[in-house]
Amino acid sequence: MLRVTSMDLTKIKVDTLAIAVCEDEDIHDDPIIKTVIRRALKLREFSGQNDETVTLYDVPDVKAQRIILWGLGKLEKTDREALRSMAGKTVKHCIKKKLANLCFAVPKPSMIKMEMSTVLETMQEGAYLGNHLFHKFKGEEKKKALKQIHFRITEQVSQKLRQLSARVAAICEGTTLARDWVSTPSNEKTPEKLTRSIVSLATKQRLKVQVLNEGQLKQKKLGALLAVAAGSQSKPSMVLLEHKTPGAKKTLALVGKGVTFDSGGLNIKTGTSISDMKSDMSGAAAVAATLITAAKLKTKVNIIGAIPIVENMPSGQATRPGDIIRSYAGKTIEIGNTDAEGRLILIDAISYVVKRYKPQLLIDLATLTGACVVALGDKIAGVFSNDDDLAAAIVASGEKTHERCWRMPLPEDYKELLKSDFADTNNIGNTRAGGAITAALFLSEFAADTRWAHIDIAGPAYLKTGSAYCGPGGTGFGVRLLCDMLGAVL
Repeated sequence: MLRVTSMDLTKIKVDTLAIAVCEDEDIHDDPIIKTVIRRALKLREFSGQNDETVTLYDVPDVKAQRIILWGLGKLEKTDREALRSMAGKTVKHCIKKKLANLCFAVPKPSMIKMEMSTVLETMQEGAYLGNHLFHKFKGEEKKKALKQIHFRITEQVSQKLRQLSARVAAICEGTTLARDWVSTPSNEKTPEKLTRSIVSLATKQRLKVQVLNEGQLKQKKLGALLAVAAGSQSKPSMVLLEHKTPGAKKTLALVGKGVTFDSGGLNIKTGTSISDMKSDMSGAAAVAATLITAAKLKTKVNIIGAIPIVENMPSGQATRPGDIIRSYAGKTIEIGNTDAEGRLILIDAISYVVKRYKPQLLIDLATLTGACVVALGDKIAGVFSNDDDLAAAIVASGEKTHERCWRMPLPEDYKELLKSDFADTNNIGNTRAGGAITAALFLSEFAADTRWAHIDIAGPAYLKTGSAYCGPGGTGFGVRLLCDMLGAVL
C-alpha cells in the first residue's frame, strides 16, 4: 500500500496529488509544486493556515486530476506530529470522497529541519493509520480504504528509503491489529476466542507459543489470576510468546492486561463507564501485536510476551470483597474491591515471568486506573518505574511516536495505603486519592529486583471519537511506542 516514487508529474497521470503548505515559508523546492502552491495562495479561501484545505482540478502542466493543498500553519510549529496528522487527515478526506489512489508531494527535509527518513516515516505512519477502517460488523461497507498511497521524493533518496516503507507498514499493521482486537465486542472475543486469535497469528510469524489453560494455572497456583476469572463462564488462560534472536544475551519481557470484559465483578460498574469495557484488554492487544511485529521485522532482541486473559463477571462463583486470595508469588491479598482486578492478573503474570525467564527488563501495559485518566486525560499514558533510564527511554519514544507518556512518582510511604489487617496486602488503597500511584506500587512489589516499568494506558487506549489518523474505538496505543524503544533499552 505504501510506495515511494520519483514520478515526473508532467508526464505520469495521478488521480490525486496532496501538497502540504506552510503559511509563512516555502517547504518545497520542486518548481512544479511551487507553481501549484502559488496558484492556490491566490485564492481567497486558502492561505496555508492549519487545517485549511483547497482542491484544484486539471491544473495546467500537471498530470493530476485533482490537487489537494493542506495547510500546516506556521513553519515553527511543523513537527513530526503535524506531518503525521496532515497525512492522516488527507487520507481520511480522500476516503470520504470515495477516491482510490493518492500521491503525497513530500516536503524538502532541510526546509523543515528534519531528516528525510523522519519526514517520510511520519507521513507514512499518518497515511497508513488514517487508512484503517473497522467495519467488520457493518452490513454495508459505505467507506473503502485507499488502494495505493505514494510518496514522491527524488530518485536518489527513493532507492535508499524503500526498506523504510516496509518497516513502517509492518509496525502500522501491528497497530491496526491491536486496534481491531480492542474494538471487537466482548461477545466476539471471550478469553477463549482472544486466546485462539493471538495464538493463530503468533504461530504464523513463527513465534514460540505456549498457552497455560485453567488446569495448568491451578496446578501452578496462579491464584490471583484465577480469582478474577472465577465469576465468568469463560475459561482463563495465559498466553506466553517468545521471540528469540541467536546471540542476544539479554531479554525483555512485556506483560499485557487482558480483561476481555470488565463488569467490575461484584463491585459492579455503574453508569456509562461499563459500556466501553471491551477495551480492558488493550494492554494484551499491544503486547501481542508488538511480539508479532518484532517477529516480522526480525528484531534483534529476545522478547517474552506474557498475556493473562480473563473475563471479570459477577456470579455465584465470583470472588467477593473481603475474600483473601494467594498469589503466584505466595503473598496473600485481601480483596478490597473486585473492580481492581487488572492488577491481580498482572502480578501473577509478572511473578511467573520473573521466576521462569529472569528478564533483564520488564514492562507491563494496562488500562489500569481511572485515576490516571483523571490525572493525565485521555491522550497521555502514565509511566511508573523503578529505573530512571528506562522511564526516560519510554518518555522519549512517546515523544517521537506521539504515543505520549508522562512519568509519575512512586513514593514509598504511599505503600501504607495498601496495608491490610488480615492479609499481606490489599488490592486497593484505603483512599481514592492517588489511585494510579497505589496501583503501580502494588505491581512493583511483584517485579522483585527486575528493572521494571508500568505504563497505565487507561486514557489513550480507546477513543470515543476519532482523531487525525484513528477512527473511534481502539487506538493500538503502545505498539509504535514499544517498537521504537526496543533497541534503545537493551
